[in-house]
Amino acid sequence: MAKNISVLDWCVVRLGEDHNWWVAETSDPVRWDVDGLSIIDPRQLQHLIELVESLRDYGFDQNIFEAAFIPFRIDKDLGNGKVRLRRMKESLFESDEKLFALPNVLDEENGPYADLIDHLTRCRVKMLNDLFKFESKLAVDEVEDEIREEQNSSFIQGKAVHNFDELTSILDYMPAGYDTDEEAPVKGAEDETAADDLPELDEAEEEKLKNDESLKWDDDEDSDEKDDDKEGKEKDIDDEDGDEDDDKKGKAADKDEEEDEKPRPKARGRR
Repeated sequence: MAKNISVLDWCVVRLGEDHNWWVAETSDPVRWDVDGLSIIDPRQLQHLIELVESLRDYGFDQNIFEAAFIPFRIDKDLGNGKVRLRRMKESLFESDEKLFALPNVLDEENGPYADLIDHLTRCRVKMLNDLFKFESKLAVDEVEDEIREEQNSSFIQGKAVHNFDELTSILDYMPAGYDTDEEAPVKGAEDETAADDLPELDEAEEEKLKNDESLKWDDDEDSDEKDDDKEGKEKDIDDEDGDEDDDKKGKAADKDEEEDEKPRPKARGRR
């Protein structure tokens, strides 16, 4: 009688055309259906761990994350884009091994992975409502419906949704009209409010401030200095022109004096 394999000890994964890893075979084919079964690789796992760090202040529970995955490490390279993985008992957050993480989807509705999806969605919604001042607060159901609609669109097109894409669609979720780079709109709104709270000045006070020398900008002072320099240069030019005129007048007077000093020709008498 054949032995019934009921424990998932190993699995064989293949690299798909989408550069994601998909399960091709398991040691427990009875409970694990490999059709469309995806697995998260070490690079993707590290990225997810970095994303959930921002949710710790909003109730993120690391234990829920750990319980949602079965850790594996590489056991043997089978070639042709296939790798055999061996199950490990390691913490996804603390292990030094390069681990693969298989989502525990045996119970898609109420299992550990389903709990993680719900947990991450609630944490993300809580964070967004805290960071952004929406006209009306985001609701968990609203976010779930929007993400599910996108997934259904992929299913209709015959595309299997990889678990990494499913998780990042939650962790990177932003409502329409907002950008992921806008991490401090609330602060900007506070700055505008602070500017609006500044007291208004009447005309007399504004005029007084305009004439206050201590409140002049450096550019104004530089402008005044330039005007003074310009006036000074113009005055120097006028003085030089005046000196030149005086020199010309003096030379003309000297010339007249020389003419007077020259002996005049004698008048000739009539014959």
